[in-house]
Amino acid sequence: MMSTPSAINENFSELVEPGLIKEINDLGKVVKVHTGDKIMDYGGEIIYMPLLVSGVLKVLRMDRDSNELILYYLQAGETCAMSLTCCMAHEKSEIRVIAEEDSAIVMLPSELMDSWMQKYPSWKSFVMKTYQTRFSELLNTIDSIAFKRMDERLVQYLIDKSTVNNSHLLETTHQKIAEELNSTREVISRLLKQLENQGKIELGRNKITLKL
Repeated sequence: MMSTPSAINENFSELVEPGLIKEINDLGKVVKVHTGDKIMDYGGEIIYMPLLVSGVLKVLRMDRDSNELILYYLQAGETCAMSLTCCMAHEKSEIRVIAEEDSAIVMLPSELMDSWMQKYPSWKSFVMKTYQTRFSELLNTIDSIAFKRMDERLVQYLIDKSTVNNSHLLETTHQKIAEELNSTREVISRLLKQLENQGKIELGRNKITLKL
């Protein structure tokens, strides 16, 4: 069973104050989730701050027509900027967070957010770095939607998914990709076939092997 201290020391080395580590150890709880589990959902109360210690999570946003778009992925050593923002503003969740693969998360009470920003410089630095990283990723997402063709967005999606999963073999469906890129299955299937004809991927049953 993974312990909170070892999980933090191995994945969040920038958090250095002994008092901060002690509070995380005393108040944090390691929760294991499975692929497809929802960690947060739209309109839900955010009562915990998640620190991801293993696995991959994906953060999604829904528009007024109930279409979803991936905002970014979270990997070990990271937390969710959107959840931190909701914690500080005491607002309900505007995102959905789903486990992309089996993962372990240290869950911390959200009310600690304000006091830790004042008490621990390393925590404040970690939060600000998180905002900066996610802001850059959100800009990339906006640029992709606004300026890139769907085939370019699809290639980048496959590369990003391969990177976070550390594998060239992706287990997914055309429908799932379409939903996450806010497109249709027919369009995605056609573009995937084009990529296969170009030798960039190999298609299987609910599997895609990248050769990029």
